[in-house]
Amino acid sequence: MTQIQIPSPLRQYSGKQASVEVPAKTVGEALAGLVTQHPELKRHLYSDEGKLRAFVNVYVNDEDMRYLQKEATALKDGDTISIVPSIAGGSTLTETAPAAQPALSNDEILRYSRHLIMPEVGMEGQQKLKAAKVLCIGAGGLGSPLALYLTAAGVGTLGIVDFDVVDYTNLQRQIIHTTADVGRKKLDSAGEKLKAINPFLNLRTFDTRLTSANALELFREFDIVADGTDNFPTRYLVNDACVITGKPNVYGSIFRFEGQASVFATEDGPCYRCLYPEPPPPGLVPSCAEGGVLGILPGLVGVIQATETIKLILGQGDSLIGRLLLVDALGMKFRELKLRKNPDCPVCGTHRTITKLIDYDQFCGIRGVEAAPATGGGLSEISVEEFKKKLDNKEDIFILDVREPHEYQICNLNGYLIPLGDLPKRVGELDSSREIVAHCKMGGRSAKAVAFLQQAGFTKVHNLAGGVTAWAERIDPKMPKY
Repeated sequence: MTQIQIPSPLRQYSGKQASVEVPAKTVGEALAGLVTQHPELKRHLYSDEGKLRAFVNVYVNDEDMRYLQKEATALKDGDTISIVPSIAGGSTLTETAPAAQPALSNDEILRYSRHLIMPEVGMEGQQKLKAAKVLCIGAGGLGSPLALYLTAAGVGTLGIVDFDVVDYTNLQRQIIHTTADVGRKKLDSAGEKLKAINPFLNLRTFDTRLTSANALELFREFDIVADGTDNFPTRYLVNDACVITGKPNVYGSIFRFEGQASVFATEDGPCYRCLYPEPPPPGLVPSCAEGGVLGILPGLVGVIQATETIKLILGQGDSLIGRLLLVDALGMKFRELKLRKNPDCPVCGTHRTITKLIDYDQFCGIRGVEAAPATGGGLSEISVEEFKKKLDNKEDIFILDVREPHEYQICNLNGYLIPLGDLPKRVGELDSSREIVAHCKMGGRSAKAVAFLQQAGFTKVHNLAGGVTAWAERIDPKMPKY
């Protein structure tokens, strides 16, 4: 038997199972057996043409099947297949000549004394840290521990790019911000804490959205870029800008209980596109706002990113170049997969076709952190105001809630609960003759539900635009928001 590890974004389609065992002689047979057992997984793993999707990587033990025999790769009993979808290392820094290293004051020597007595750091290493310039993209979940620990460690210049303000929902995981900071710019909130930790820090803040127009200019001023982004367009932008400017990309991503970390875009190592050549279609992979994240997880992954950044600066240890670290906080397991530089990569390969930054919203399909996927194709929508008017007029409306049971407990509209993943097998519970209004948290999942029901022959089904979030904001302010 072969065990297939299912990542948490796909477990809602595998009966909540973290792993599935199938009898198979090849990877192709194993995947076929998987989708036979769990048909809902098929559209997430395969395109309409039956090809494995480009944003889904399949590993046999710790080897990428693309560098083995692909789906014809032979399996033996005890082999493990890992499915690694995209979620939201090489050389170290060029050393500065010793004469150009900045001196440490007596106060700095005392502050960093626990570093200085380590032979791997010492005076020379601490001077490298002081001379280093690190750019952190985002001051949120991953950016918080990154910035805090890099500042405390003595990184001389820290840049932060962020344009957001602190929200109550940030406080569960973005530990650099406090309740008193709600409504403040994240840059102001973070800067205040960082300067309090280390007054020797040269903090540079950039109150702007990272775009194709400004990324290259920003990156050229720094030695290392630490990616704390939470959306695919910016993630591909960071990768491509790092490759073009020759800056290492210290990568981290998180979702629910799982995280990933690596170091991309070094001279000899792979880049993010080598791992994920294409992004998933908009809405297929949920964001943290849609799927949630354990508040501690960004701290864990962010500290790994900070560690990798410091190792690059010091030129010490074995970095994550050429390795993808998978973190399973629920099982408290760490797994490592080998990554290879793809010679056909359009950004870092031998025949590069992407030599300048592109329109990444267009490349990925616009996917904001909080935005629901755009509806279209004849999908019927109803506003919360129209919906309330129908309810007030006592119209016969069947309310379908496609969220998860734990979300229903937070707040609800007294609807009939069928989670989106269960809808295909429970569609018989619905009466197609009645008018149905489907809703979720923000409208994304319910739009998928409406599309499915329309294909199943339902003609009087509507999507509640904005979901319960819009209801709480515009109709019932007493309803809890989450």
